[in-house]
Amino acid sequence: LDKKTLLDSVKKTGRLVVVDEDYRSYGMSGEVIATVVENGISLEAPPVRVAYPDVPVPYSRVLERYVLPDKEKIINAVKSIM
Repeated sequence: LDKKTLLDSVKKTGRLVVVDEDYRSYGMSGEVIATVVENGISLEAPPVRVAYPDVPVPYSRVLERYVLPDKEKIINAVKSIM
């Protein structure tokens, strides 16, 4: 994890959206957010995670797309903190 780049970016924008192809809870996205918070960086809006919901990932490809992070979910997350 390139902490310097992450922290510099969040200091500049005051915003944070983390996209993670893992479960929302206990994943890398939480660690990224913790890194920002532990360094005392002020945010203009709460951090947002785009990740798997805390449910089993479906085996079916058709259903899988409903839980996977995608372009639309990322765009909506960014818009939600602007």
